[in-house]
Amino acid sequence: MAWLAMVLSLVVALVGALGLVSPRTVLELFRWFEGPLGLYTAAALRILLGGALLVAAPSSRAPRALQGLGFVILVAGLITPFFGVERLRAFLDWWSTQGPGFVRAWCAVALAVGTFLARSVLPRPEPG
Repeated sequence: MAWLAMVLSLVVALVGALGLVSPRTVLELFRWFEGPLGLYTAAALRILLGGALLVAAPSSRAPRALQGLGFVILVAGLITPFFGVERLRAFLDWWSTQGPGFVRAWCAVALAVGTFLARSVLPRPEPG
């Protein structure tokens, strides 16, 4: 499961990096999640990442951090479908009107979190 956590963490980091370079492109990417299929896909990806982090946490470099973040991400994935498509559209509309600086700031957070998760998922180094 650590490999899945690594891959999904790197995807988070790559989307963050893409948003830093091109905020408009990342907004267009997020628009794909507006419909019912996109909403359920986002929920499934969150559940997968959260579960993978929880499973990978014990042998990771930051077990408590990964357990905490994994739990939060898993719960976020479980409640995502209850927000509904209309609320998601309203949020994306609001988010897109905040300007490229706002989008870049959130993408910087995504890059930092994705990078942290990817590094943390690696096994602890052997002592010695």
